[in-house]
Formats: sequence, C-alpha cells, structure tokens
Amino acid sequence: MSSHTLDASAAGTPPVNSTARVATASFIGTAIEFYDFYVYATAAALVIGPVFFPQSSGTAQMLSAFLTFGIAFMARPLGSALFGHFGDRIGRKSTLVASLLLMGLCTTLIGVLPGYDRIGAWAPVLLCVLRFGQGLGLGGEWGGAALLATENAPPGKRAWFGMFPQLGPSIGFLCANGLFLGLAMGLSDEQFRSWGWRLPFLLSALLVIVGLYVRLKLEETPIFANAIARHERVKLPIAELFGQYWQPMLLGAASMVVCYALFYISTVFSLSYGVSTLGYSRETFLGLLCFAVLFMAAATPLSAWASDRFGRKPVLLLGGVLAILSGFTMQPLLSQGSTSAVALFLCIELFLMGFTFGPMGALLPELFPTRVRYTGASAAYNLGGIVGASAAPFFAQKLVAMGGLSWVGGYVSAAALLSLIAVLCLKETRDEDLNRIA
Repeated sequence: MSSHTLDASAAGTPPVNSTARVATASFIGTAIEFYDFYVYATAAALVIGPVFFPQSSGTAQMLSAFLTFGIAFMARPLGSALFGHFGDRIGRKSTLVASLLLMGLCTTLIGVLPGYDRIGAWAPVLLCVLRFGQGLGLGGEWGGAALLATENAPPGKRAWFGMFPQLGPSIGFLCANGLFLGLAMGLSDEQFRSWGWRLPFLLSALLVIVGLYVRLKLEETPIFANAIARHERVKLPIAELFGQYWQPMLLGAASMVVCYALFYISTVFSLSYGVSTLGYSRETFLGLLCFAVLFMAAATPLSAWASDRFGRKPVLLLGGVLAILSGFTMQPLLSQGSTSAVALFLCIELFLMGFTFGPMGALLPELFPTRVRYTGASAAYNLGGIVGASAAPFFAQKLVAMGGLSWVGGYVSAAALLSLIAVLCLKETRDEDLNRIA
C-alpha cells in the first residue's frame, strides 16, 4: 500500500485519483475494448464469412458473419449483470481489470482460430463462443469506465469527465481501421484473406497489457469508498435494479439506441455496401471512414461541454432531431456513388453519433444511486445495444435488398425517434447528487 493511501486512510478520507490518471484509465480501457470490438466488425464486413462459413452464396456468408457480430451484443446485457454485480459489491477497479482481461483474451484467440477449411463446423461454433466472451467483457467495461470518470469528477464537470470513456470508441475505431487500411495497402487480397486479417486481433494482447498497467495503479473511486464506509452495498444489485429502478434503466437504454444505430449503420453496413455495391476498394472506403470518425471525435467533447453548460436533455434532444433528419440523407448521398457525397454522409452520421454519445457518460450513471450504479448504467448502455446495434448490419442488408437505401435511412430515423421519445421522458440529471442513497 502506498504512503498516499495510508495518509488518506489515517485522515478518514478515501484516497484521491489524479485527473490525469482518471482520464487515462477510463479512456484507454474503452479505446482498447472498442478496438477489439471494431476489429471484428471490420473483419465481419470483409473476410469472416468466407473463412468461417461454408455457404457457396456470398450473400449468405455475409449474413452469417453479421449474425456472429450480433451474438456479442446479446451477451453484453449478461456481462453488465455479471460485472455490474461485482462492481457494485466489490468495487470499480477490480471489476474493470477483469472485464478488460476477458475481452482481450477472446479477441486474441479469434486471431489464431482455424477456419472452416481446417476444422469444419467447429470453426463457426468456436467463433460464436469467443464472440460471446467478447460481449461479456464489453458488457462490464463501459459502465465501470464511466463510473470511474464521473465518480471522480469535480462539481459541474461530470459530463466533461464522463467524456473520457466516450472518446475511447473514436480512438479504438481509428486504430482498428488504420490497421486494416495499412494491411489492405501492404498485402495482396490473397495474403489478407489467408492470414493478414488476423494480425489486428493478435495485437490486442499488447494493448491489453498497457491497459492493465494503467488500471492496476488506480485507487477506488471516493464515492464508492464512501458507500462502503456507510455500509450501503446490497447483496443482489440486479434484483434491486429491476425491482426499483427498471424505468430509468429502460429509458436510459432507449436513449442509447440512436448512438448505436448511427455508428454501426454508417460503419459496418456502409463499409460492406461501399465495397460490394458501390465498387470502392477496401483501402479507399476505410480511408473515408478514418476521416469521418474525426468528426465523431470532435463532436464528443463539444456535446459533453454543452451538457454541463445547458443540461443533458437539451443537447440530446437537439442531437435526436438532427439524427432523424439525417436518415433522409442516406439514399441521395450514398446512391450517387461519388466520393464527396459518400464522405459527406459518413461525416454527418459519425458527427451525430459523437454528439449524442458524449453526454451519455454522465447521464446513465446519474440515473442510479451508488449501490446499483454500476449494474444500472451498464444494463442501460448494453440493452440499448441490442435494439440499436446487434442486428443493425443484418437488417440493413435485408432492407437494402427489399426497398433500397431509403429503407435503411428509415431505420436510422426510427431509431433516433425512439431515443428522442425516451429522452423526453427522462428527468434532467445534471444536478443529481451521486452520493444519494435513493
């Protein structure tokens, strides 16, 4: 135990994490987790189907790959329940370390998993098991990172601190896409499909070591330490969550749907559509996505600052209205096939994703008291993923075949409308006391 910890304990106050350590630990974990997750999403759009599924039809292979993509989202609510239980019972720090280990291990193992031509039906079965493990890990990751940030935040800056984990997806996305872009440019198509796509999965092991090093140096959050001192922990947080806080959990989940729909339609589906239908090369479209995600990274701190200044609801309502309108831009911009129009669509959607995502790092934790906050925030975040993301690429593939791009744009607008209604039903949380008992 450090002398700092001893001094703090002797003084009767919990040890304090520095702002730099909080920012780094909450940011790096979600960056690694989303790197892991998006590595699979990119591979699903490009190569998973032919490697792991035997169907002769390319469309059938693509749909199978997107279904395995959705499995992890089905596992995420279970991960939020499992890790949320221990996060509310034992503490934020140890739970965050465990979730990061699980996610990194599963991602690395996908990188060495033999394909269908080597082990037959075991290949897709084991792939599904590892995808399930990825989902469990990510289910526990975000809630802990958001609580680490917000429970260490000074008054009036919870959304700004809660922005640190929200920036993780942008950086994880850039790293994952940047790697795939480099591989697409440096390898032949045959080399990429044979072994090149595995390298980003294997690199995850190195990133996890960095993340663990940072997180193991953390102290417990002062708010949770105070809850321990007051004996406020409950034996079964999920039972209390569903018994007393099911309404804010469901409204929080619905408010998250727009973020997921914007992100995965504009990345996973658009990448597949751009390469297979519009005729872009992998490296060209990945380059467009890397450019567009910069707008997402810029919008995240902007909306976090605005939600501290004006409140969570006004910012999210503005983002929801703009996201509804953005669905109508998909067909005219993507159907042209021009690079400028495609880039404009991707920039609009990912900017709006960052704008609606930024305040969530503060909003979801603020909906729940300390004793169920990890479980509640994680459950809301991950239940929203089932509706907004798990089947989004799959349904988008079906919708574009049935009615064209305008139907996929309608899916985005419908998701945004659902979130808009949910935000209208939520109370403003900017001034909530995170030390509250109920």
